[in-house]
Amino acid sequence: MDKLQIVGGKRLNGDIPISGAKNAALPILCAGLLTGGDLALSNVPRLHDVRTMLRLLEQTGLKVTQDDENVVLNGAAINTLVAPYELVKTMRASILVLGPMLARFGEAKVSLPGGCAIGSRPVDQHIKGLRAMGADITIEGGYIHAKAARLKGARIYTDMITVTGTENLLMAATLADGETVLENAAREPEVTDLANMLVAMGAKIDGIGTDRLVIQGVDSLHGTEHAVISDRIEAATFLCAVAATGGDIRITRTRTDIFDVAIDKLREMGVLLTVEGDSIRARMDGRPHPVSFRTTEYPGFPTDMQAQFMAVNTIASGPSRVTETIFENRFMHVQELNRLGAQISTEGNTAFIKGIDRLVGAPVMATDLRASASLVIAGLAAEGTTLVDRIYHLDRGYDRMEAKLSAVGADIIRIK
Repeated sequence: MDKLQIVGGKRLNGDIPISGAKNAALPILCAGLLTGGDLALSNVPRLHDVRTMLRLLEQTGLKVTQDDENVVLNGAAINTLVAPYELVKTMRASILVLGPMLARFGEAKVSLPGGCAIGSRPVDQHIKGLRAMGADITIEGGYIHAKAARLKGARIYTDMITVTGTENLLMAATLADGETVLENAAREPEVTDLANMLVAMGAKIDGIGTDRLVIQGVDSLHGTEHAVISDRIEAATFLCAVAATGGDIRITRTRTDIFDVAIDKLREMGVLLTVEGDSIRARMDGRPHPVSFRTTEYPGFPTDMQAQFMAVNTIASGPSRVTETIFENRFMHVQELNRLGAQISTEGNTAFIKGIDRLVGAPVMATDLRASASLVIAGLAAEGTTLVDRIYHLDRGYDRMEAKLSAVGADIIRIK
């Protein structure tokens, strides 16, 4: 099992290119099930989760042609309407094949999904929405069995804001008979990216970027070309790294309009940020200032950045408080950060951080994707050597993180 060895205390200087967004790429790949035409995608990140999704799609009969960050999908010869447990168990986003498969072929059998152990994240809202559209759904033997001669338009109000739920129902509604209204829809930029691509494929969608999506179903969709949106979480993660270590970096191939809240918090920490077109220059000297925040749905503070900002707060010049409202089990990185000398205590869904002068390197273990990133940031700032174990979590969502950090002066290597 691979590990990362980090010798901390190095300032970061140089350019870091940002990859395409994992959370946009995965639903966009699933949209390949909606058409028999060519879906030509660019800026697709090279991630473990992307490779898993492509294997899942290939086993349905969907043709995949890949060249670095470019992927062409063709769904003209799909012949298997099953998403097996062996491929689904490691990645919750696999549930996103359910909506498009059911909408186009009238049937789907999808294993209940797995993924990071950061909370229950039930799929009941997906099922509720598809049933409202006329699907006959049963759950048996760990599989969701869904059938519908043709989905019917419906008004669907989800009990909670769910990103994958919105994406699944949005894709399903594009081929439904009549009008579907999704109330309480997720507004994340990755949802908007999917919706814009679906429109380019011939879908009729109003309200893109709002919490009310109105979809007029069409008989079929065609292929298109689409570039996956830049990964705002990766961008903000590298900005947190320079906040913790000091230095002068420029992140390129990014967009500042999709993570305003994180940028504001970084400035509050003392990071000097300058926006230059599709790049951001970040300069940092001295200890970061503490920042307190509460995670919430977009456009609020993203839960996917909670752990990384907490890592910076551990060496801030004062106390801070972090409240997690999205996932009930997303503080598993706390005990690992404390192994590096951090002083963090938790009470319910709130963590209390007392900033200290320095962290000290130690062996730590990653528990989920974003926790992995927080441990890397802490290791970069710590005195001595940090060994991060179980980094397969990191590979699920960051495209060659250690190579990008090494290129800007970090002392970080992968140990096979």
